[in-house]
Amino acid sequence: MSEGTEQKINKQAGKQSNSKVIKKLVLVVFAMFGFGFALVPLYDVFCDITGLNGKTNSVGVAYVNNGVDTSRTIKVQFITRTAKGIPWQFEPVINEINVHPGEMKFVNFYAKNKSQRAIIGQAVPSVSPGLAAGYFQKIECFCFTQQPLQAGEEVEMGLQFYVDRDLPAEITTLTLSYTLYDISGKASS
Repeated sequence: MSEGTEQKINKQAGKQSNSKVIKKLVLVVFAMFGFGFALVPLYDVFCDITGLNGKTNSVGVAYVNNGVDTSRTIKVQFITRTAKGIPWQFEPVINEINVHPGEMKFVNFYAKNKSQRAIIGQAVPSVSPGLAAGYFQKIECFCFTQQPLQAGEEVEMGLQFYVDRDLPAEITTLTLSYTLYDISGKASS
């Protein structure tokens, strides 16, 4: 076989090899793209199973008085923020409160629509540390419903809660954080 023929065969083998590599890389890119879309629902399922991510109950729970553990005191801190683009003032009336596990408490949050149009807001809660989320029980919460406010309107919104007596002893501070979103275009009637 001549040297020229051998070079042509090597070039063809190289092109076929490159073609296979390109096909594999394209397949990997599409697989990664698909995995990116599947990641959010998978993460939600994982958090529901493990109780991670600080997700709290999205509906009220009944308060069952199993007694109050006065030997422990838990500091509950409240933090609020508004999502980008929502012109509301949104803050807790008090920044923290001490509670005994099993003790029911009621706190208020203040909101004011500082815009010139009506806005429907929705607060999304999160508890930190994430492990404590399953022990923070909301009986009634403004976060369960949409909050429509007219231009310039202000309101105090209530949260009634208790910390479950089974909260691990090493947790002495909980932080309840709310993020307020403008859902005016997405709100259901």
